[in-house]
Amino acid sequence: MSMERRLALSEKQLLSVEKPERYIGNEINAVYKDRDKVDIRFALCFPDVYEIGMSHLGIQILYSMFNAREDVWCERVYSPWLDLDALLRRENIPLFALESQDSIRDFDFLGITLQYEMCFTNVLQVLDLSGIPLHALDRGEGDPIVIGGGPVAYNPEPIAEFFDIFYIGEGEISYDPLFDLYKKVRAAGGSREDFLRECVLIPGIYVPKYYEAEYREDGTLKSFEPLFEDVPRSVKKQLALDLDKSFYPDKPLVPFIRVTQDRVVLEVMRGCIRGCRFCQAGQIYKPLRERSLDFLKKQAYTMLKETGQDEITLSSLSTSDYSRLKELIDYLIENFRDKYINISLPSLRIDSFSLDVMSKVQDVKKGSLTFAPEAGSQRMRDSINKGLTVEDILRGAELAFKGGWNKVKLYFMLGLPNETDEDVLAIADLANEVAMCYFDTIPKEERKGIRVMVTSSASFFIPKPFTPFQWARMDDAKEFLRKAYMLNEHFREEPNKKSLKFQYHDSYLSELEGLMARGDRRLSRLIEAAYRKGCLYDSWTDCFKEEVWKETIAELGVDAGFYTARERDRDELFPWDFIDTGVKRSFLWEEYMRSKEYKVTPNCREGCAGCGAAAFGGGVCFEKGNGAPGPD
Repeated sequence: MSMERRLALSEKQLLSVEKPERYIGNEINAVYKDRDKVDIRFALCFPDVYEIGMSHLGIQILYSMFNAREDVWCERVYSPWLDLDALLRRENIPLFALESQDSIRDFDFLGITLQYEMCFTNVLQVLDLSGIPLHALDRGEGDPIVIGGGPVAYNPEPIAEFFDIFYIGEGEISYDPLFDLYKKVRAAGGSREDFLRECVLIPGIYVPKYYEAEYREDGTLKSFEPLFEDVPRSVKKQLALDLDKSFYPDKPLVPFIRVTQDRVVLEVMRGCIRGCRFCQAGQIYKPLRERSLDFLKKQAYTMLKETGQDEITLSSLSTSDYSRLKELIDYLIENFRDKYINISLPSLRIDSFSLDVMSKVQDVKKGSLTFAPEAGSQRMRDSINKGLTVEDILRGAELAFKGGWNKVKLYFMLGLPNETDEDVLAIADLANEVAMCYFDTIPKEERKGIRVMVTSSASFFIPKPFTPFQWARMDDAKEFLRKAYMLNEHFREEPNKKSLKFQYHDSYLSELEGLMARGDRRLSRLIEAAYRKGCLYDSWTDCFKEEVWKETIAELGVDAGFYTARERDRDELFPWDFIDTGVKRSFLWEEYMRSKEYKVTPNCREGCAGCGAAAFGGGVCFEKGNGAPGPD
């Protein structure tokens, strides 16, 4: 169909910024509708640069799902890079959507997906450049309804003042009722406030301004109560139980320029059976739900045909746990390898089956293999419920080296609860054992001058909401760095040091992420003040203004340690406790206690631990013969 479309930026303006293709739309499978023939216009935002946002599966699903409705036109907007940000401000040009190039302020909804706490200043950038008041209470009838979703929305409180609505859970469930209600209220001549008052009754919908937080003198949360009787006390996450019947895009968007994940994404399942105690995704996406083999075969064929992409990746938290993985891989190899389609397999455990699969799908030139032991010592792996022994790791390394790989990446965390300096130093010892495994496995005459390289990468532990470690304290930046420096020195003392490499993340950025992850409504003034001082793209090393954040925290008198550096009491009320994820708080506490005793909890298929997710009535909880509470 045709529609009037004029670019928001002139040719001269586009040519003055880096990668102008980020801002012009018109990609393959982009959707265009007549703006005058739809009832709802929805701007879907990923608050990061185009290349990151276009790689996000959730955006692809919601974009196609919303546009499948004739009465909705969903368009996209990403955070403009610094050069365009400056141009828009200088030229007084409002931020615009890619498809129509219309100003975001002309839309009914602005939906922002929240994947990472350090995108908060980018959220304010999008609102500011759109001409939308930053604070929800300042918005009027002419402003879009600003709605947030994604994993970070499981603690929405630090940014609650900036959003009208949060959607808690998976988007396939409650958006249709939300849109239908919006149309009904508008048709009846209702106001923005009328819509917000009614939408709180839709499952999964949280309207922050209808709740009030009260604090004790010591700063802890005393109460969190709805302001009206009909506003629910808790908000239950929304979950798509039957993934074969839930929406999945046939025609994903294909970017003009190379993006972070430039390939077709086939989501094989949601959730995880593993129960790692540090992992938020493993808890909030419970229970594990699989897509059927027939669905995945059909979807793979359709998406590759409709996009022309030359690579397909299998997506999940732990792809090795997909029960039909062998059959799926055999189908993809049989049907697509001769068409020069590359098959990507992230999130695999390193075992004989996985390595055999990777040998089949990878090119002759083999890249590096990734292991995620997370901790160096066995007692720490037991404490975090990783379920890996040193024998498992070395057996996997031996199989990898025999299979022709000579580069290995190991991922660890520093600052875990219950960690000692000996546990920290064990990281280097384990990396050295992996390198030694290469020399023990591959005879000298077969090495052909090739040196094994074991790269160890350490991130800093952050206790996230809805995990067993939500009660734990985290190290401050100084302690993180002490451990990192100590470990770095130990790497230099290892016998195979020439085959070892060690790197670690930014310590203060991790401390700040912990502050945002565990914060409450009182942090909104900090986020706004930092944004006003120029903080933007905080997760980008070149853009992160550490000194500005420190200065702003000091000026406002924010006690960062209150949020990050103290262990919580069992009964402390958390800012996120009003959200019902299905996983019981008592279960998380029991897991926290088990971590202190270095006890391992079996995965969901080995036996049900009674986390509470069975209440949803589906998924792995009801698989036959796994000891779960479902029927035989």
